[in-house]
Formats: sequence, C-alpha cells, structure tokens
Amino acid sequence: KIASYDYNGLKPLLERKDGKTYVVNFWATWCAPCVKELPAFEKLQSAYKNKNVEVILVSLDFPTQVESHLLPFIEKKKLQSKVVLLDDPDQNAWIPKISSNWSGAIPATLIYNEKGRSFYEQSFHYEQLENEVIKFLK
Repeated sequence: KIASYDYNGLKPLLERKDGKTYVVNFWATWCAPCVKELPAFEKLQSAYKNKNVEVILVSLDFPTQVESHLLPFIEKKKLQSKVVLLDDPDQNAWIPKISSNWSGAIPATLIYNEKGRSFYEQSFHYEQLENEVIKFLK
C-alpha cells in the first residue's frame, strides 16, 4: 500500500526542519526520462542515508493505476526510497506552490534542508545529483 496525499497532505514533506536534507523527486511510471533517472535517486538514497539525506519519490501516476502500474513497478524495480502518490487534480494551484519556476513538466526535483532549497526541472545523472546534494551538506 502506498500513502496518497493531496497537496496539503504532501506539503509537510516539502518543508521539514529536522536537520535532514530531503531530495524530493516528482516522477511517474509513464514518464520515460523519469524512469531512466530513478537509479540515480536509488543510488543516492543508499549512499547517503547515513549522512542524514532522505529521498522521497512523489509519483504523479493516475490514482486509478496505483494497483495496476505503480505498485508492480515499485516491486519490479525494488525501489528502496520512500514512494508516495500525489493525488491532487488542481495542478494549477499546487505546481507554483512547489516552485514558481516549475512549468509542471517532469521529472522535477526539489532538494532542501533548513539552510536552503533548490528546484530543478531537469533529468539527473548520478554525478550531477550527488554534486547538488553535496552543496547542501556543506
């Protein structure tokens, strides 16, 4: 089973102040570039979990396809990062709240901690992703 949130439910995951650095990736199983970069996020989760870094994968899959697509995908890919579903049809309201620079295209990633936050509307290779996270750990 996977936790499903509307934007107001997801919002606390986007602004925690607990000393951790969060890497929040917005993706979907139907988005090829998203699927392609997932291993980079999984590798980061594994390499940095002892360094107070947490990866959260926010799926924008269709709520009706959680059982048929999302859960089998998570199982098949053996995803270790936390996966949640964002089920909120009012995209025009929540997209700009996540970042005023976001067109709504995915993949997109938010990296934040108490010291700052950055938003990236792009795909990542592992090295690029790690370099961004290291900036937050300094």
